[in-house]
Amino acid sequence: MMGSEDICCNDRFKHPMGQESVASDPRRHALTAWLESIAGRFGLDPGTLRPASSDASFRRYFRLDTERAGTLIAMDAPPDREDSLRFVKIALLFGAAGVTTPRILAEDLPQGFLLVSDLGQTTYLQALEAGADAQPLYLDALDSLVRLQAATSADVLPPYDRDRLLAELRLFPDWYVAHHLQAVLEPDERAALERVFERLIASALAQPAVFVHRDYHSRNLMQLPRGNPGVLDFQDAVLGPATYDLVSLLRDAYIEWPQEQQIEWAVRYWERARAAGVPVPSDFGELWRAMEWIGLQRGLKVLGIFARLYHRDGKDRYLADLPLVMRHTRRVVERYTAFDELRRLLDRLEALSPDPCSGRRPEKPSE
Repeated sequence: MMGSEDICCNDRFKHPMGQESVASDPRRHALTAWLESIAGRFGLDPGTLRPASSDASFRRYFRLDTERAGTLIAMDAPPDREDSLRFVKIALLFGAAGVTTPRILAEDLPQGFLLVSDLGQTTYLQALEAGADAQPLYLDALDSLVRLQAATSADVLPPYDRDRLLAELRLFPDWYVAHHLQAVLEPDERAALERVFERLIASALAQPAVFVHRDYHSRNLMQLPRGNPGVLDFQDAVLGPATYDLVSLLRDAYIEWPQEQQIEWAVRYWERARAAGVPVPSDFGELWRAMEWIGLQRGLKVLGIFARLYHRDGKDRYLADLPLVMRHTRRVVERYTAFDELRRLLDRLEALSPDPCSGRRPEKPSE
């Protein structure tokens, strides 16, 4: 899910939760019991179980120690809310492609529990913020992406089809415009927006279809000493546009790169993809345009998702990322006359609310 800080990140809690916390958390109690039942096979110390990360979905991740002085990750995914079998299948699918994903060590799918390998505690974003050299990290990420795409096979993943693309685009008017900005679109503006959506969908569907992670960015890539990067949050993967994950990486919602750097990395990707037989255009300019257009689709979607996370789910940590997503969106809109109608709409919305971080606070549920 967009914006998750997923498996193995941020071991912010250094001590196991107390007995009172366990007693008030029946799913954690059941997870502990399951881990105790398999402790002998994996040398687990269930008494060291502690929260490992936060997530924008219903999944939770816990870290625990082993007798071999290492750590593993236990995943709790309520089966009525999350599809753990899909997580397992895609982890195996991507792993077979040569992408580093968590190894599935044990599972209890009826309960929604998994035991997986620990890919560490340093995301790309954290490494970059600590001063790591971006070049080797991003070249590794591009190599991993090309391996993933080169392994594409038909009918393995659901298609990133028209209905899915349109549903994502409509998050922008439904959540960012209506809920976050509290703006009402005029009939002609709504019609103009639908025309833009149709152009973006047509462009996306015209691209060759490959395996698409859907959230291939700095919070879902782990810095590893070997097999870099570790790839997380892949359970929503689809078969879709070849440039989708590229733009997710280069126009991340959480870190900004100069266009010159984006172009350099895009060229590196293009060269590697062509050499690997990935169906990308023979002309780099065509690939760049396709990347920008699918990036606009993604940007509009992300604006809607971040607004929904705040207004529906009460999660405000994504509001600070809205300005960067809007900058990515604006730059594409202003480069192509095909999006003049969208540019005029964004101008009007910006006049209503110059700060995209501002918005009506979600109402508290009644007692």
